[in-house]
Amino acid sequence: MFIVTGGAGLIGSAMIWQLNRAGTDDILVVDHLGNTTDKWKNLAPLKFDDYMEKQEFREALRAGKFAGCRIDGIIHLGACSATTERDASYLIDNNFRYTAELAEFCTANHIRMVYASSCATYGDGANGYADDESSLEKLRPLNMYGYSKQMFDLWAKRRGMLKSIAGCKFSNVYGPNEAHKGNMRSVVMRSWEQITTAGKMQLFRSYKKEYADGEQLRDFRYVKDAVKMVQFLFNSGAGGIYNIGSGKAESWNKLVNAAFAALDKPVNIEYIDMPESLRDRYQYYTIAEIGKLRALGYDAPVTPLADAVKDYLQNYLNEDKHLGDE
Repeated sequence: MFIVTGGAGLIGSAMIWQLNRAGTDDILVVDHLGNTTDKWKNLAPLKFDDYMEKQEFREALRAGKFAGCRIDGIIHLGACSATTERDASYLIDNNFRYTAELAEFCTANHIRMVYASSCATYGDGANGYADDESSLEKLRPLNMYGYSKQMFDLWAKRRGMLKSIAGCKFSNVYGPNEAHKGNMRSVVMRSWEQITTAGKMQLFRSYKKEYADGEQLRDFRYVKDAVKMVQFLFNSGAGGIYNIGSGKAESWNKLVNAAFAALDKPVNIEYIDMPESLRDRYQYYTIAEIGKLRALGYDAPVTPLADAVKDYLQNYLNEDKHLGDE
């Protein structure tokens, strides 16, 4: 049995889709569906054995109800992914403590575990973007979300757990099954929404002279590529921290131009003011260096940005489809 936490989310549901494609459906899905989104729709086309609510799962884990169960591995993708979340106590419990509970269980029972860290831990990039455990202490995240992820990375390192468990520093993942994310929807999805309704796309102005408007750079990663990387990392048995990205820094303008092209619409970008609350926490450049994963043997090509955007917009958003509806 595999356990996938956050299994109804963007990366989690894509992970189940990828496992299904590999012939695996003995999966326990853990998430919190609630009543405010249609996240459940992400699960409908997928194959899995059972579902548990997150709190029920944590209580069962603490009570020892999984002791003796045959568990092939835990892929822990359940977390609050909102970079704008300010409730530090909530983030520490949901992103740090929850992950620590699972790591302790997996380590004690010799169960393979891969978990979601984040490229938000790199902060402004002053200390680089290399997924090197020796430099973890130097990183300074710009928001509480990033720090909650950093807390666990450091906690696991201090206990020697990174020799057996693997952390995935995801970078700007986008793709099918993200509609439930509200304000945290990707710019790709927002482009589709704005272009199809208003014929234009809004981007934040730059407040640094070295970056023109829309030329702020990000490492964008299509979710289909991201879960292939996670599956490879899981199967490798390697421990440590690994970037999950494209290894390329590309501009918002390039991303949005790809969206206009995929929708066969003329480019019409409007640059708007960035909220004051974001200006001192905004990353102008990110890149997820993936040489470490390549050295481990991962040799699959990165889907070019324009091709990935085209697949997402034309085959999923335009068709109102989810992964598994293919």
